[in-house]
Parts: sequence; C-alpha cells; structure tokens
Amino acid sequence: MTKTAARRDVPALAVRPLPAPPPVGGRGRRRLSDQLRAYGFLLGGLVCFALFSWYPAIRAVVIAFQKYTPGSPPEWVGTANFTRVLHDPEFAAAWRNTLTFTLLALLIGFAIPFVLALVLNELRHAKAFFRVVVYLPVMIPPVVSALLWKWFYDPGAGLANEALRFVHLPTSTWSNGADTALVSLVIVATWANLGGTVLIYLAALQSIPGELYEAAELDGASLLQRVRHVTIPQTRFVILMLMLLQIIATMQVFTEPFVITGGGPENATVTVLYLIYKYAFLYNDFGGACALSVMLLVLLGAFSAVYLRLTRSEGDA
Repeated sequence: MTKTAARRDVPALAVRPLPAPPPVGGRGRRRLSDQLRAYGFLLGGLVCFALFSWYPAIRAVVIAFQKYTPGSPPEWVGTANFTRVLHDPEFAAAWRNTLTFTLLALLIGFAIPFVLALVLNELRHAKAFFRVVVYLPVMIPPVVSALLWKWFYDPGAGLANEALRFVHLPTSTWSNGADTALVSLVIVATWANLGGTVLIYLAALQSIPGELYEAAELDGASLLQRVRHVTIPQTRFVILMLMLLQIIATMQVFTEPFVITGGGPENATVTVLYLIYKYAFLYNDFGGACALSVMLLVLLGAFSAVYLRLTRSEGDA
C-alpha cells in the first residue's frame, strides 16, 4: 500500500467552529441583574439596621441637643443637656463605678478564661463534656442568671453565705454591702460570659503548631516557660482583640446592677448605662439621657476604632 492510500484511510477530524462570544450588552445586563438580586436579598437586613440601629442612634444625637418630653414639641437647647448632666452628682459616681467595673473585669474575668482554656486544651478525656459545662452559663438568659445570683448573694439564706458557714468562714454582705457590691457584680458578669471567651481562646490554642511545643520541651522548657514563650506570643493578637471587646462590653454593663442591686447600696453600683435608664424612665429627661449616651458613644467609638485598626493591620500582615 502506498503512502497516499494510507493517508486516505485515516478519517479526517471534524473541525467544530468556536461558539460566538455573547454580546457585550447581554453580559452587562446579566451582571446588573445578579447585583440587583443580591441587593434584594440584603434589603431586609439593611431596612432592619436602618430602622432599629441607625435611625435611633441618629435620633439620640439630635435629642441630646433638645429639651424633649413625650407629648410636647421638642425645643432646641444646644449644649444645656450636657452641662446639666456634667453637674449631676451621680455623673461622677456612674463613671467611676463603670471604670472600676471594667478594670476589675479585666483583672478577674480576663485571666480566668485563658487559664481554663489552657486546662481544657491539655485534657485527654471528656473534652466535649467540659466544653458544654463551661459554655452552659452563656445559654442562660441574662435576667435569669442575674436573678439566680441575687438569691445566691442573699445575706440570710443565700447559698454563698451557707457555703462559708459550712467551712467555718466569716460571711459577707456580698451585693448588699457598699464595699463588696461592685466586686460581686463583676463575678456575676464573669461567670455569665465565661463560655464564649474560653472557646475562642481554645480555638486559638489549637491552631498553634505542635512543633513549637516539642522544640520547647527538647530545650528543657517548663510548663510556665512554654506558656510564656510559646502560647502567649502565638495568641497575642486574639488576647488583644478580646481585651478590647471586653472593655467595650463591660462599659455597657446594665443587667446586673439593674436586677441585683438597683444601683445601690449608696449608688455603689450605678453605672453609666443605668444612669441613662434613670434619666429616661425615672426622671423623664430624654435630653439628658441622650446627652449621656452620646458621651458613652464617643468613648466606645474610640475603642472600636482601635479594634478595627488592629484587625485591619493583622489582616494586611
């Protein structure tokens, strides 16, 4: 057989024409339709944020410069509300109690979750059970939790003093004493918010490469040295973020003083948020309440700006 005949026996490959590209106008309309559909899904959330978050915040800033009483037209008074609030004797007490509460919460409620996370991370058995136990207080409604601790702190038949009597220790006035009330509320807040912080720390600990601990053990590092030179440096960003978030959250404490102590005794637990409540719903002074809210907003906005700056810097790194 000749080469020419062999080439004739090979079937020719069918060459299919390439599909024509879609028209540019059709592609643009399809992209616009997809974007409109996405914004349609977001519309419900945007409306809720606008009605229940953005509008009240903007309205509060406006009322802070007005004399506002329900049922009567508002009257523009400039900075008179801020001046009146600043000269209120409870103003200094509220800020002092709030800052003291925040400091105590950092000292008491910041180290305990980290230590518990370290312990849970080292467990070999029943990890899931202890995680549920630690997270259980978060699942209890805050008001129910506060009422439970109010009974717990009862100076007469409360469980706290009963436990102290059982081990032959002196009892305490707990939330009924001016010297111990704020610390008692810090313990309540720490217990109620412990679970979420522990789980975040636990997730950060489990992301640390095990080779770092093995190298530290080979160098003869003790447990405390491994925590100091490996664990803390590897989780420093999470620690800093949770510290800022805790400062923002604790400066808005309200449920515990409202339910357990009512701001007492002797204004020892009046916080800024509780004072805002008193201005609005006890004094019927919405202008003063909004002026105090704006002050708190500015301070918390500064902490939030630091938080966003740090998260952005970590993301860029």
